[in-house]
Amino acid sequence: MAQENVVLVTGGSGLVGKAIQHIIETEPLGSRFGKKENERWIFVGSSEADLRDPGQTQRLYEKYKPTDVIHLAALVGGLFKNMKYKLTFLRDNILINDNVLHTSYTHQTRKLISCLSTCVFPDKVEYPLDETKIHSGPPHESNFGYAHAKRMVDVQNHAYKEEFGCAFTSAIPTNVFGPHDNFDLEDSHVIPGLIHKCYLAKRNNTPFVVSGTGKPLRQFIYSYDLAKLFIWMLREYNDVEPLILSVGEDEEVSIKQVADAIVKAVGFQGEYSFDTTRSDGQFRKPASNAKLLSLIGTFEFTPFDQALNTTVQWFVDNYAGARTGSTSR
Repeated sequence: MAQENVVLVTGGSGLVGKAIQHIIETEPLGSRFGKKENERWIFVGSSEADLRDPGQTQRLYEKYKPTDVIHLAALVGGLFKNMKYKLTFLRDNILINDNVLHTSYTHQTRKLISCLSTCVFPDKVEYPLDETKIHSGPPHESNFGYAHAKRMVDVQNHAYKEEFGCAFTSAIPTNVFGPHDNFDLEDSHVIPGLIHKCYLAKRNNTPFVVSGTGKPLRQFIYSYDLAKLFIWMLREYNDVEPLILSVGEDEEVSIKQVADAIVKAVGFQGEYSFDTTRSDGQFRKPASNAKLLSLIGTFEFTPFDQALNTTVQWFVDNYAGARTGSTSR
């Protein structure tokens, strides 16, 4: 009997982990993005192991004996937390990543894909972002700890490959959204934050006010599309160099377009405005997906409005159990 392949997904209870689980459970067996014969997928969250602890990480690997690992686990937070707790974000993520990478090496894991973030890129850089620019200058000061810890994964991947021949690589998604996101008003990204805010405005019959002018542009990737790309990387991507996973630069969406789509999806008919006294942040920071498209061939991204409607519907249907923070109910 052939040996069972075990794919371990760390951070399995988060936005991307839940999306990968959904795709694995719904795509046809043996299809390009589906589960393979004789393959088991394990999704673990922080309640099962504190990956900052080498002993707990070791025991997790001994329990499941993974042949492959998709490493999504990280200490994450919004702008305020990143700025206030720079050392915590640096140190905790370095510990998590070092333990996962080294335990993958000692347990002879066949392939390891770690999830990075576009915040690893330099603050001052020529756009569009591409995979060659990660280390060409310091990251933005606001993400200092998190960004440096994530950059080190790329450094370690190269070192493990050069010294031990390990098949370790990394993915760099752009702005991800979808079901099971973090909708906490104090600590979420733009789409889940605006969905929650608009939902409460409708429920409480209050104005829906969006911070800024609405003009900045962003590339958003639906979590179910990203999940397929992670599965494709596991099957077919064999290079140590990181890979940007994103829609194209021509699919940038303005924050106003996002807010308009949310208003429509939520069915909000009250007062809706932009607070132009609030900062917009960076106008745009486009990333190139040329390398991805050259390798994967055809891939159909879910249209933005369709993905947003599905996300809003999931949030409305699952509000009681969604990650909404402690102040919203």
